[in-house]
Amino acid sequence: MKAMVLHETASIASSPLRYEEVAEPTPGTGQVRLRVSCCAICRTDLHVIEGELPRQRRPIIPGHQAVGVVDELGPGCRRFTIGTRVGVAWLRHTCGECPFCRGGRENLCESPRFTGYHEDGGYAEYAVVPEDFAYVIPDAFDDVSAAPLLCAGIIGYRALKRSDLQPGERLALYGFGSSAHVVVQIALHRGCEVYVVTRGKRHRELARQMGAAWVGESAAQMPAPADRAILFAPAGELVPAALEKLRKGGTLALAGIYMTPIPRMDYERHLFHERNVHSVTANTREDGRELLAEAARIPVRPHTTVYPLSDANRALQDLKADRISGTGVLVPLSP
Repeated sequence: MKAMVLHETASIASSPLRYEEVAEPTPGTGQVRLRVSCCAICRTDLHVIEGELPRQRRPIIPGHQAVGVVDELGPGCRRFTIGTRVGVAWLRHTCGECPFCRGGRENLCESPRFTGYHEDGGYAEYAVVPEDFAYVIPDAFDDVSAAPLLCAGIIGYRALKRSDLQPGERLALYGFGSSAHVVVQIALHRGCEVYVVTRGKRHRELARQMGAAWVGESAAQMPAPADRAILFAPAGELVPAALEKLRKGGTLALAGIYMTPIPRMDYERHLFHERNVHSVTANTREDGRELLAEAARIPVRPHTTVYPLSDANRALQDLKADRISGTGVLVPLSP
């Protein structure tokens, strides 16, 4: 099969992913194989490729937002049948035994494994996944529209839960990439007012089109404090600014798996009056199921830009340069 393979960590500007012929994967016990129809790209892929996350196995096939049809079942599989359309997400294994797993917080598992990081992912024509960690894709979505929901959507949904947003409140979003453009649709459907802070002109235009009540380049320009806020941009310097524009008792959720250093903060200006800061770590499978169900009811309509699988380097370069509105999605070209 064809796949985009990372052999060594490097800047995405150097096009480190190689389009290669590799062996088709064989599903092991409890695993299913899917023929991949598409795989969305994610900023976490950049963190893996460029070495901002601790190094794991090499070579590795990145990608953790893959959609496809099950074409082979490993021994012991009972959940799916051949032909079922499923999605592969970031979280692919938890121990099920640690206090976090037993307490319903498997996103904090002591020994998790992740797709496209510990194990090969979806930048390929075929992928395998433990059947217990695959998601049935609702009929409301075509393949390309479903792919961004499998990480951008799920992590955005987890961040929304961590922000404690209540119906009718004002939500501030910092950064307007893949996750934010899913979250804004959910928040608006819940009757919330949404402010968006983002530097990119293309992102500001999309935020306005999608119904944001206010859009600007700086938190200081916001016309009123937010009840809740989510920081999607991996920029630690935005944390104090976001907290300054948060009302008393408000919550700021930090959605990134990676963030640059957070500057020194002043207790009275940034944290007093019971302002809360909640980080976000991966997701539970229940988060994924809840997100897909709510997104299908609304329905959420992700904005996507399609690239051939062989152009993954270019797609990720465009992502890093903020040239994509919504989410880039890779599509294998072979029949």
